[in-house]
Amino acid sequence: MPISGECFCGSIQYEISGSLRDARSCHCSRCRKAFSSQASSYALVDHDDFKWLQGAHLLTSYTTQEHFGLQFCSQCGSTLCGTFNGRVHGVTLGCVNGDPDVEIGYHLYVGSKAAWEVIPEGVKVYVEGAPNELD
Repeated sequence: MPISGECFCGSIQYEISGSLRDARSCHCSRCRKAFSSQASSYALVDHDDFKWLQGAHLLTSYTTQEHFGLQFCSQCGSTLCGTFNGRVHGVTLGCVNGDPDVEIGYHLYVGSKAAWEVIPEGVKVYVEGAPNELD
């Protein structure tokens, strides 16, 4: 069964025919700002499995660093996905509908997490980035 997702206002919708993988939560200050949260929740997707169903013309893109970016709904501001070299690289788990059958496998950049955030005991953490982040 395909995985579906949409922005807060429902103007942009997507579908993933494959599965999500390598789910992670990033606690860096940039992700906290981009996601308006204590961290981002993000999973990788194969570009060929991803398609926009409606509202792609409403996407706004922001380049975060060379080759990487985020795409937002220009109507409601929801962060929908990340891009690498202009192609969808992963999706934000908060915009996925239902149960995507993936679990957060690790937390990264916990060395720069917000002072008020408490990381649960027993989870895999990286003070900085995880090894092989694009795999």
